[in-house]
Amino acid sequence: MKKVFITLISFNNNKVTLECLESLEKVRKNNFELNIVVIDNASKEKFKTLKKYLNFTLKIIRSEENLGFSGGQNLGIKYSLERGADYVVILNNDTEVDENLVSNLIKSFRDNIGIVSPKIYFAKGYEFHKDRYKENEKGKVIWYAGGIIDWENVIGIHKGVDEVDKGQFNSSMETEYATGCCMMVKAQVFEKIGFLDDKYFLYYEDADFCIRARNNNFKVIFEPSGLLWHKNASSAGGSGSSLQDYYITRNRLIFGFRYAKTRAKIALFKESLKILLSGRKWQKTAVKDFYLNIYEKGSFVKND
Repeated sequence: MKKVFITLISFNNNKVTLECLESLEKVRKNNFELNIVVIDNASKEKFKTLKKYLNFTLKIIRSEENLGFSGGQNLGIKYSLERGADYVVILNNDTEVDENLVSNLIKSFRDNIGIVSPKIYFAKGYEFHKDRYKENEKGKVIWYAGGIIDWENVIGIHKGVDEVDKGQFNSSMETEYATGCCMMVKAQVFEKIGFLDDKYFLYYEDADFCIRARNNNFKVIFEPSGLLWHKNASSAGGSGSSLQDYYITRNRLIFGFRYAKTRAKIALFKESLKILLSGRKWQKTAVKDFYLNIYEKGSFVKND
């Protein structure tokens, strides 16, 4: 029987994490053992649940230091592999899963496929453009249906984002990157390429991981029969927050200078100079930290 471990991080949002666990309790198991690992990432209020979950084994790992998404997930991944995981599902805690999510993702693995990501919807009320959709369309608005990297601008783009699902993304296909919101990874991928890069702390670590996997002959697949609902950016202060300003700006430079072509690197360098002159506060700090090699959590201080 295959062992599946799902790893998710809780950081000062216990209610959201518990809602995620409630949805995981409904997962239908088909010839696999389900284990859940919650990494409490130095939350002010320690994560705990008094409920006895019947559908999976739950392990809570407390870190006394905020390790970010990459570092926190690496704790859970290492724990899972040490206990014989065949697959590890990296999952955001601000999600609710379809009951067939795990079964449908497992079915996709064959040959040299190493990473599979599901079709992800905005959870109702978390759409970017809330007034654009009819009531019966909410919950069917796509957040991710495969990923493309715009190498000229060094930006990851979600296929189908903001579109109502009418079956236009119902084919399994190879994709440039899987999203860290939810990706199922075969154990052999970690054994071959290592873990998420702790330098990123938050954002771009998923694209970096997928490029390393692809460079080592593993395929990355979008699987539309796997379904998930995402409470977008609920754990990061919302889209456009100072936290996103800092980590996306800095990590885009890390990612771009590591993988982009020379022309794009030159454009990134020029853009970084403009940010230093006229960017927002945390964008400027992010650029400075990049050039000073200040990585991982870096200089960001919330509510500063």
